Amino acid sequence: MKRAALPGQTVKANQLVLLLDDRMQEIESNRRRIIFEDQSEFQATRDRLRILDTLLLDLRAVFNKTGSVSKDELLRMEAEQLASQGRLAQLVEQKKREQLEYESAERERLQRHILAPINGVITKVIPQVGEWAKAGDPMLHMVDTSVAVLRLAVPYSLAGTLKVGAKQLIRLEPGSSVSEVTGQIKFVSPVADAASGLVQVEVSFNNPGQRIKTGIKGMIEIAP
Repeated sequence: MKRAALPGQTVKANQLVLLLDDRMQEIESNRRRIIFEDQSEFQATRDRLRILDTLLLDLRAVFNKTGSVSKDELLRMEAEQLASQGRLAQLVEQKKREQLEYESAERERLQRHILAPINGVITKVIPQVGEWAKAGDPMLHMVDTSVAVLRLAVPYSLAGTLKVGAKQLIRLEPGSSVSEVTGQIKFVSPVADAASGLVQVEVSFNNPGQRIKTGIKGMIEIAP
């Protein structure tokens, strides 16, 4: 494994962040590409068929006008033409299969390239350089901090005043570079927690320049 991006680095969606060992897949992809791009037999068969078409046309003309060409010779030429037409059709389908096999091998190679799914910041890369990674295990952590979400537990008696889509002032804990920010209510749970009587609420807000460190505490004021 090779790291193409490091913790703390900002990356764009679809940017390469990790490269797994793809040497075997690259060899197979190149082999399939060479086979697919080899047009020698296809070109030779097509040229042969073009020559046979001309010869057969001339042979038929001679046979019809002078009869100096035997019927057997004409039939042999027609059979050779049909065989070349059949071979050319086979090669056309063969090239389609070779193209699919090459694309499949190339896709398998590219699956060894781990791309960022979103714009964000890498917070952790788990495997070290040269280490193996098990299928299904997380390989890195990344977050998109351009938009943050404040999650709250609001008493049921006050939750009814909160409306999805409404603007909401958020006060952040002391020490933050930004003390207040205006967000928008994105979610108000339709049910309350049976034990506490609290309702889950989510308020999202923009975080340009990532000035606000996600994970800090925040609060809102709700008019009774």
